[in-house]
Amino acid sequence: MSGLVIVDTGCANISSVYFAFKRLGADATISKDPRAIKAANRIVLPGVGSARQAMQNLQQRELIECLQAVQKNVQQPLLGICLGMQLLTAHSMEGDVPCLNLIPGEVLPLQANGLRLPHMGWNTLHSISDHPLMAGFDPQDYLYFVHSFGVAPNRYSLALCDYGNDFSAVIGKGNVAGAQFHPERSGKTGARLLQNFLEWQP
Repeated sequence: MSGLVIVDTGCANISSVYFAFKRLGADATISKDPRAIKAANRIVLPGVGSARQAMQNLQQRELIECLQAVQKNVQQPLLGICLGMQLLTAHSMEGDVPCLNLIPGEVLPLQANGLRLPHMGWNTLHSISDHPLMAGFDPQDYLYFVHSFGVAPNRYSLALCDYGNDFSAVIGKGNVAGAQFHPERSGKTGARLLQNFLEWQP
């Protein structure tokens, strides 16, 4: 098996995610080849933009069944980032599109209670679980968000964020997890999540 593979979803944040892992010394590559993804030790699913377009990209690249097999068969750790986290759930109301259904959840428009949308900038977490991905995090840590939709809080939420109302900032089930914020743009705190992912043994 090879090292870390970042799935080439055709989205704009792939290079910044790649260099964030390289700064941590990870053996990272970018690929849309299902064989390379299946052979990886760890998989990252980045994403920005719309859920419908991202799912269409995955369909065209024959990656949907490949990514679903991560949970069913191969069991590599998988981390979704921003839109990539939302794609891990069952369904997104952004375009009314079925997603990968790796973690139960629904992606809904943010209920910002009058705050400006999109939710763009630095924010903190609360209700932080003791999951290994959240090791070292506390409510004083700031992370960088850019989004208008979010995963509704549920039993798979590993941390929440408040922007008018709560949404899931981190989710996880088994060997699959996701972060709504951009760890690659969140300085040392974001790097902590990526390092935790590199060390994670589900």
